[in-house]
Amino acid sequence: MQTLIVHGAVDMRNDAIINYDGEEYVVFTIQRQGDYHGPDEPQLWCTIGKEDEREAFEKREFVPHWLDVDTIDADALDVVKGKTDLSV
Repeated sequence: MQTLIVHGAVDMRNDAIINYDGEEYVVFTIQRQGDYHGPDEPQLWCTIGKEDEREAFEKREFVPHWLDVDTIDADALDVVKGKTDLSV
């Protein structure tokens, strides 16, 4: 599990599947930052992980401040299954 900060808006929501760093990850949660007093573009602070880490996420068996943090531009993020096609 890790935190991924996405610079810019991306059309995805919780439980989206993204391709990041050559692997597929599930987006467990998204927090949108910077809409009013922040940078020029919003930032999405996402907690991502593998599907087998879902139970640990739901039971909060991790310390959020100790997760590895990476950043990526919205244009470079590949959303495999996002907001519009989650019912598939």
